[in-house]
Amino acid sequence: MNKATSSTISWIAQIGAVVIMGQSLFFKFTAHPESVAIFTDIGMEPNGRILIGVVELIACLLLLRPASAHYGALLGACTMGGAIVGHFTQIGWTGERGQLGLLAVLVFVFCAVILYIRRMDLPFIKVALDESKRRPARED
Repeated sequence: MNKATSSTISWIAQIGAVVIMGQSLFFKFTAHPESVAIFTDIGMEPNGRILIGVVELIACLLLLRPASAHYGALLGACTMGGAIVGHFTQIGWTGERGQLGLLAVLVFVFCAVILYIRRMDLPFIKVALDESKRRPARED
């Protein structure tokens, strides 16, 4: 895949993740009854709702800046991973809550795509790959 194609795919995934996470911020920050009910069910109301909203806002801002998109994707993937686990363990997948769970899965996939495309921007991946290139092959 050439650089222009991968850049376009990354931007589509970045915008998709930002739109989905961004629209959920309104519900978290305005204490929408469904949001309050979900966070009450998992024992995180109100501090957890606000904290997760702030984390998602930071992820959105990082995703919009090309130099930090990889960090936004990492933060978004971790946050959505937690949401997905929450849906499997406490929240459930029926009705409107199921739709929210599917959106979390979609954002997770978007973030995974971004991380794959921009993997060399992550310092620990770059160092690991550089080290593997420097090591001579073992002679048995």
